Amino acid sequence: MDDIFGIPAPLLFGQLLLGLINGAFYAMLSLGLAVIFGLLNIVNMAHGAQFMMGAFAAWMLLAWGGIGYWWALILAPIIVGITGVIMEKLFISKLYKLDHLYGLLLTFGLALIIEGVFRNEFGSSGLPYRIPPELSGAWDLGFMFMPVYRGWVVIAALILCLATWLMIEKTRLGAYLRAATENAALVQAFGVNVPRMITLTYGFGVALAAVGGVLAAPIYSVNPQMGSNLIIVVFAVVVIGGMGSILGSVLTGFALGIVEGLTKVFWPEASATVIFVIMAIVLLARPAGLFGRA
Repeated sequence: MDDIFGIPAPLLFGQLLLGLINGAFYAMLSLGLAVIFGLLNIVNMAHGAQFMMGAFAAWMLLAWGGIGYWWALILAPIIVGITGVIMEKLFISKLYKLDHLYGLLLTFGLALIIEGVFRNEFGSSGLPYRIPPELSGAWDLGFMFMPVYRGWVVIAALILCLATWLMIEKTRLGAYLRAATENAALVQAFGVNVPRMITLTYGFGVALAAVGGVLAAPIYSVNPQMGSNLIIVVFAVVVIGGMGSILGSVLTGFALGIVEGLTKVFWPEASATVIFVIMAIVLLARPAGLFGRA
């Protein structure tokens, strides 16, 4: 195939695919962050550690229990989500009436503890997790070969993000959740157990991070730093999309992944900073984010 803008087509499309993959993980992680902040007003700095826990849960299920990838997609988010419920009950529930800074500091400390425990137990070199046989190989698209598993990650991320948005925006449960953030006493007067709903919402946001971790395990080595390497970029994605905007976080995650991939082709030196430059510009022009409410 001919060059495009002076760039070999396979290289350009390869970087687009890589950007789409990164965008899928940005979208999934920012989705969980947006759910937790938008509904609970907690800045969850432990989200990257919970993403890592999802990958390690999948690895443990396979290495210690012989439980494969497909079951891990179900079991790992449940396991990690339960740890999130416990964390919310023991620590985070005490902070809802305090400034956001306290939640940020608490979850940042918890993230350091979680990463330290896993680093002490498993080391920092990383553990392999094999791609399931059903998703191995590659599709020949004519202009490039696309790994089947990476295509699956993009499709799974799109389905997960759409389903979460529909649940929160279009169902009665989502209406209760959104109403509870505005007037918890009124919602409780209708017989809704608001504290339990809040706890389960945090657990659900954590489970979303764990799903991302399971999907990432065959692509990246499973290691204690895999979440901390992503979380700063993901926070930038959430800020650009609008803190608490679920749709904004998802769309921005995919879009910025593609922008980052294209930047690696046309200006490689700027690829590590382009997202933060965009964040600065957006904050100057629209402090609430592209999809946020002023």
